[in-house]
Amino acid sequence: MDMLDIEKVISQMTLEEKIHFVVGVGVLGIEDNPKARVSGAAGETFEIPRLGIPRTVYADGPAGLRIDPERESDERKYHATAFPVETMLASTWNKNILKKVGEAMGEEVREYGVDVLLAPAINIHRNPLCGRNFEYYSEDPLLTGELAASFVEGVQSQGVGACLKHFVVNEQETNRMTVDTIVSERALREIYLKPFEIAIKKSKPWTVMSSYNKLNGYYTSQNSWLLTKVLRYEWQFDGFVMTDWFAGDDGAKQMAAGNDLIMPGKSHQVLKHRRNEIDDIRKAIENGELTEEVLNERIRNILRVLVKMPSFKGYNYSNNPDLEKNAKISYEAGCEGVVLLKNNEVLPISKDTTIALFGTGQIETIRGGTGSGETHPMYTINFLDGVVERGLNFDKELAQFYRAKIEELRNGEYRITRGQWNEEIKPKLPENLFIVSQLEDIAKRNDVAIIFITRISGEGYDRRAEKGDYYLTDDEYELIKNVSETFHKYGKKSLVVLNIGSPIEVESWKELTDGILLVWQPGQEAGRIFADVISGKVNPSGKLATTFPKDYKDVPSRSFPGEPKENPTSVTYDEGIYVGYRYYDTFRVEPSFEFGFGLSYTKFEYSNLNLYKDGSSIVVCFDVKNVGNVPGKEITQLYVRAPRVKIDKPYQELKGFFKTDTLAPGEMQKVKITVQISDLASFDGEKWVVEEGIYEFRVGASSRDIRLKGTLNL
Repeated sequence: MDMLDIEKVISQMTLEEKIHFVVGVGVLGIEDNPKARVSGAAGETFEIPRLGIPRTVYADGPAGLRIDPERESDERKYHATAFPVETMLASTWNKNILKKVGEAMGEEVREYGVDVLLAPAINIHRNPLCGRNFEYYSEDPLLTGELAASFVEGVQSQGVGACLKHFVVNEQETNRMTVDTIVSERALREIYLKPFEIAIKKSKPWTVMSSYNKLNGYYTSQNSWLLTKVLRYEWQFDGFVMTDWFAGDDGAKQMAAGNDLIMPGKSHQVLKHRRNEIDDIRKAIENGELTEEVLNERIRNILRVLVKMPSFKGYNYSNNPDLEKNAKISYEAGCEGVVLLKNNEVLPISKDTTIALFGTGQIETIRGGTGSGETHPMYTINFLDGVVERGLNFDKELAQFYRAKIEELRNGEYRITRGQWNEEIKPKLPENLFIVSQLEDIAKRNDVAIIFITRISGEGYDRRAEKGDYYLTDDEYELIKNVSETFHKYGKKSLVVLNIGSPIEVESWKELTDGILLVWQPGQEAGRIFADVISGKVNPSGKLATTFPKDYKDVPSRSFPGEPKENPTSVTYDEGIYVGYRYYDTFRVEPSFEFGFGLSYTKFEYSNLNLYKDGSSIVVCFDVKNVGNVPGKEITQLYVRAPRVKIDKPYQELKGFFKTDTLAPGEMQKVKITVQISDLASFDGEKWVVEEGIYEFRVGASSRDIRLKGTLNL
């Protein structure tokens, strides 16, 4: 079906078919639409068999394809790989890894009969309490956009579509369906739209999903400035736009604004208070408020993509993706995303080091968050099982205590229940389960204590700045304090492992322990990744893609989650462009761990900076050498400090990055980062401007560990 055929098909559609075609077929698996082609998929489109238009299938997936692993009267299992969460993928700073993960997910999407993966999610870490931050990459738009582009390339190399979401300013879950996000055009363009712009221009995603919230008074799915002027005309996006599920309040306005497909459709039968989008559109056409030509344009946009989909091509999917190969990719990505935050000679441990594992997270390991970012893998290797499998020397008596204790608690007052997404809701277990005399016995027979702290969050709710979430509970703090002090008393060391999806407060306790290892939420291979990093089989090379503030009161987005506080109707992004490190660096606020930070088991030296202009770009060259004793990879970061002429600017901004190959001790790699001069522009309220003056190019190991500096007069 080429372009001419699309026009012919549109001309042959009845008006009723056209109206149905721009609306999904309803929530799958209920009375509206009981038969889903792929059980657990998020939605499908309307088919018109007489015109050769099949149904197409859409499924969630920032951390792996989310479909049901079991189906009615079917012996088979339909598991998909659980990959590390996006925040951990971002901590790899490795575009090649993101592409590989995309390829693996894309293969599973195709072989399970799905056409479009509803990922990547590329909203910004505006505030550490956003419940879905684990599903988003970073606080920085450049890092987000570049990694998203690589992921999209990977997914779409498999003949299926990717979907950038949520377009735009969906940085909170509180009242996400209705909240009005008030944000300046400068902050929008420089921070929140930028990752979408980068990913669209570099990787040409098939689809974009408009978000739930309003933007400056209008639902994003009903905002023609956003969907038509910016997305279509300025960025030349040539895929189609779908709504988030049940978004907006007027189907006709969505059509008029440039939203092509309304999902999931028939929402009036699911949420009784909602309208029927099909009626909205039909009435608007009858009243002359919406023309049939606008409808034709929406259909044209959808069909141009639909003809590329496996369903359209009649692809005979196998239901048998290569899960073994994809598990290895999940493992590799997780290994590269682990961030070593503190290491006072506690890691790596040798084979004969005896380790004592504390904390319920060693068994109840968190592989990922809840909601649309959840996954259903064949297995999850918890941290304790990883240690067992890798043959590390651990305290078996202590491990047995934890296995029995958790079973006892879960069978008693800490029973697991089910939530609105049918996800498990696990009441938080007590953590400080030992008196000091018991700890002394454990310390005498072990060399190192490892203490696990876990957190989980998910779609539909935000985290809280209180104990048990952003702050440690009293008994978590006591566990770290008592275990570390007891082990120190006997000349032994302690390590805290953070199994979390988003930053927590570490400042009040980081001096108590010898090491902090951030393993994020690493997917199904969690235990193997953990065991191989602590034993030194893997040298951690991840770096933070998001700042760890000293305290929640230091976070610049003080308006989160909006006004009035109890039930916000609007949220004002009054920090403007000063998000994340742009704020901490500019206003000299000291974080616990800065953006771009991460340690290694080796050391790297930077030298020989060379800067020059090459036409419309600037080339930055330098050398990185491994001056330590073990092989490792280094993430090099390029920040630019622009002159302040008429436009106020942050202290510095990330403009490029590069992850080296594995360098042997003594080995050097030449690094070359190219920056377009146009990418140094600021938005002055009307247009992008590169102001004249001296620009400082700052090459470093983190945003606050700058090793080389050079200037150019532009």
